[in-house]
Amino acid sequence: MTLALAPLPIAKGKKEIALLPGMANRHGLIAGATGTGKTVTLRVLAEQFSAIGVPVFLADVKGDLSGIPRPGGDNPKVVERAKQLKLDGFEYQGYPVTFWDLFGEEGHPVRATVSEMGPLLLGRILNLNDIQSGVLSLVFKIADDDGLLLLDLKDFRSMTQFVGDNAGQFRTSYGNIAAASVGAIQRGLLALEEQGADRFFGEPALDLQDLLQIDPSGRGMINILAASRLMTSPRLYSTFLLYLLSDLFEQLPEAGDPQKPVLVFFFDEAHLLFTDAPKALLEKIEQVVRLIRSKGVGVYFVTQNPTDVPERVLGQLGNRVQHALRAFSPSEQKAVKAAAETFRANPKLDVVKAITELGVGEALVSILDAKGTPSVVERAFVLPPRSRLTPLSPEERAQVVRDSVLRGHYENAVDRESAYEKLKEKAAQRQTEERAGGTARGEGSNGRRAPETRSQTGDLIGAMAKSAAHAIGSQIGRQIIRGVLGSILGGKR
Repeated sequence: MTLALAPLPIAKGKKEIALLPGMANRHGLIAGATGTGKTVTLRVLAEQFSAIGVPVFLADVKGDLSGIPRPGGDNPKVVERAKQLKLDGFEYQGYPVTFWDLFGEEGHPVRATVSEMGPLLLGRILNLNDIQSGVLSLVFKIADDDGLLLLDLKDFRSMTQFVGDNAGQFRTSYGNIAAASVGAIQRGLLALEEQGADRFFGEPALDLQDLLQIDPSGRGMINILAASRLMTSPRLYSTFLLYLLSDLFEQLPEAGDPQKPVLVFFFDEAHLLFTDAPKALLEKIEQVVRLIRSKGVGVYFVTQNPTDVPERVLGQLGNRVQHALRAFSPSEQKAVKAAAETFRANPKLDVVKAITELGVGEALVSILDAKGTPSVVERAFVLPPRSRLTPLSPEERAQVVRDSVLRGHYENAVDRESAYEKLKEKAAQRQTEERAGGTARGEGSNGRRAPETRSQTGDLIGAMAKSAAHAIGSQIGRQIIRGVLGSILGGKR
């Protein structure tokens, strides 16, 4: 019989509060106003998970988490807090880190193919309305049905153009494809490229196994996504994290009831995920969060107020750390009361009053016990981090990237034959056939064909629209199947 892992200390008040590793995949919430200590709490939890061999994924939205690879002790307030709490065996240390960056500037490049992203998530990035999203889904459907690979944005642009140019021929099988919606998609793609996101779509796509590394000493890798620039495109940021989460859900095997998580995923600035999200997407998100714990993945949302998270998702977040909230206006007072009501009551603690009185680094904490029941809420100080608070210099960060076992694997983009090349080849073949046909039938000196010849050419274009993708797809030999959030299921690479 395997012995249970020791609890992970995360805070200390009248007593030490520790998170049970076996309950860590029941998800969690870190909430509080700006400057109250959420990021330090995230860091402490990441360190604790890494120490017991659990890989972590988090986004560095403010650029202040890069010091995790180095030992701490550099901040007087951290040193003071460590002495104040009289922590036994507390030592400063660094942790194994892999840096990632969608733009490839401050870490290993992160890429996904357009086909992997799928229509639901790409439509959110492009900020499409319902009608436009419907046309986007048809573009994917036509490509998926016939095996056309959409790897990068030029593939998707050419596929969208192909569908738009031949909309009449696709109408019978797929429905109406409005030119205005095709135009909106193309404009969205242009805006996406101007944000630099074209570097994100392509290959080699991220292999999820590279997020699950364990270092030689048995510590879990802390994967840090450089997100300070990414945050200027909040839809791209939130949708990319949701894509990763959904991909983990679709690709990881069932883990049953593990002693510790397979991975812990921190979703910082979580309100961006839910802002203006359509009901259908919210329902899918709730489904993924509910089911992904069976894959051994713990999801921890980090946001200013618990009310930023939909109630059906919030109800699944069993481990909670609530930092201070402001309560100056009536709406803020209402939010404080709502936050207090999410905890299991402590008769010795006025939670509503405490939320507004908490100091920096102090929080209300409730964790799940061995039976999965939330503990009564306690007021406590979050433990100080062991790693360095000061961010790495550009030279130090570059050294960590150079020392990574993944160095060189993702740095060079690959552009293999896909939809763009196939459609271009078919277009060239069609033009050659048209010229040959015109010569054989004989055209006048003005280059005009007889009416019956133009009709034959129109038939040829229509046939191309219906069969070009099918011919390409037969070379791949299977239809693409998509999962709950539109990502490709199984065997996608």
